[in-house]
Amino acid sequence: MRRITYAGDTVITTDDVAAALVELTAAVANYGRAEAVRIPIVLENDGRIDEAELVIGVGNDVLSAPVDWSADEPDFTSGAQELREHASYPQRSAESPHLYAVEDQATQWDPDLEGFRDA
Repeated sequence: MRRITYAGDTVITTDDVAAALVELTAAVANYGRAEAVRIPIVLENDGRIDEAELVIGVGNDVLSAPVDWSADEPDFTSGAQELREHASYPQRSAESPHLYAVEDQATQWDPDLEGFRDA
């Protein structure tokens, strides 16, 4: 389980949701945008399942840190999948999961610029 710190407040979610959120936040910021998303969370005081709405991207810092969790971990697989299906989420090729798939051959990933550039 991970604690997400955002705008001076914190929420708790699963590892997979936190990882997808951080990845999507970086991608949206890389495009110079900000977007609203929802993530499934566990309310710390009573363990109920709920949702949090966040604006991610440029100017919106998201911190993910581990949290001690002794209760059963909820299944937020669908919430993580929704984040990964977001249009701005970086897509990786099946052949090279550590490399981003480039559909437009005129566009290439430039690690020095930490983003895409025109060829």
